[in-house]
Amino acid sequence: MKRSYWGVLAMCLVLFANLCFTQYTVNMYYAQRYEAAIACAVLNVLLFPVAIFIYRKDKQAGGGTPR
Repeated sequence: MKRSYWGVLAMCLVLFANLCFTQYTVNMYYAQRYEAAIACAVLNVLLFPVAIFIYRKDKQAGGGTPR
């Protein structure tokens, strides 16, 4: 069975958000705006459980590897 389009799209959006938050964290660190850098780093860490939840939900829905 193939993965659902919803799961793939959601994982792509989470990956894109991770990339954006990481880039913004680095930019804010170099601009010496440490509060914003820490806030973006925390948001980046909080997205990880969201990605795990989406992955597990998609896998339970029958989106595992084909046999």
